[in-house]
Amino acid sequence: MELLKDIQIKKAKPKDKKYYLNDGGGLRVCINPNNTKVWVYRYMLNKKSKETTFKSYPNTTLKIARDTRDEYKNLINQGIDPIEYKKSKNEIKEIKSKGMIENVINEWLNKEAEYTTQITHKGKVRVFNNDVLPFVRKKHIKDINIDDIIKIIDLKKLSAPEIASRLFNNLDNLFRYAVLKRYCNRNLLADIRKSDIIKARTTKNMSKITNKEILKELIQAIYTYKGGYSLRNALKLVLHVPLRADNLCNLKWKYINFDKKIITIPRQYMKLKNINMNDFIMPLSSEVINILNEQKTIQTQYTELKEFVFLGKDNNNSINKESPNRALQRMGFNNEQKGNKIRLHGFRGTFRSMIDTLDIKNDFSFDVKERALDHHEQNKVARAYNHKANYLNQLIPLMNYWSDYIMRLKDEG
Repeated sequence: MELLKDIQIKKAKPKDKKYYLNDGGGLRVCINPNNTKVWVYRYMLNKKSKETTFKSYPNTTLKIARDTRDEYKNLINQGIDPIEYKKSKNEIKEIKSKGMIENVINEWLNKEAEYTTQITHKGKVRVFNNDVLPFVRKKHIKDINIDDIIKIIDLKKLSAPEIASRLFNNLDNLFRYAVLKRYCNRNLLADIRKSDIIKARTTKNMSKITNKEILKELIQAIYTYKGGYSLRNALKLVLHVPLRADNLCNLKWKYINFDKKIITIPRQYMKLKNINMNDFIMPLSSEVINILNEQKTIQTQYTELKEFVFLGKDNNNSINKESPNRALQRMGFNNEQKGNKIRLHGFRGTFRSMIDTLDIKNDFSFDVKERALDHHEQNKVARAYNHKANYLNQLIPLMNYWSDYIMRLKDEG
């Protein structure tokens, strides 16, 4: 059989049906009715006939098609299926590209975003962009070594030891993900003991106020605060309802049912995000309803009712979590030695400590006091049995009792 010439392929015209021009050795070019010319290679392997393509002419020239046929023949002579070999090479190439550390980080962060809050996710992205990528951006994840990890962690320890500790955990999770996706063969951090490079910090309890007279001063200062109305009312509310800082500052009007006098925060926005657990529901005392009504009235004087209850300076987004803390400092509640230092999270400790002190008749069970803080059984088996328990009816007298106590101290002041 005479070998094909380039001019023959070039001059070949389309017909009503596709036809072939043979070059021998299983190689031929298919002339399609739409005038595309595609290289086709047929071969036998293990007594089975197979067919593959080498893309189209003229992008794949006659010489390239013949060279590719010869490469495939060499593989077939070794008992290797060229189709599977090509597929395997493409997979390796794709893994190599995806395994570049920047690509792995972005892929992992996108996956993590499904399970973390927006604020937490932004923090992770910022730390990886500022503290990880500048040192390893051009590397494949399998080429990163222990020295790279230690250098990254050591530098972060200098400015923020707590973030360095979380970064170690996040890098550990990143490498676990990379092993799962076959971007690397092992998790480097499995060979490192965290305590060997990050010393455990002495746990210090969050500052809280447990002295009745100092608490009285705090209540007076908050109720007469002359700063922004959102800050004043946020601090008034947390006196009565011990929410976490994130839940307080990002509280939305749609979470509040004025008729039923309850707040319902979706479980996904709470610290414990177990999807099998009920949303966080907290009854509202009459004073809390007053605070929220005041907030609504003032807010609508300045703007229409927005998504968030407590607005920042732009009168659109929620207040920053640090703004109430700065207000507390300006009010003078910043002296730990005098026992009057407190931050947003400390209101939870004040509530829990003082409720135990005040509840001398044990009117309120331990479980109810814990549920007011959205604390749950640590044991997963035990939690599986009581996670659906509804404590709303038990919480109503507890939160009314606490709110009444706050108002008595206010009146005494």
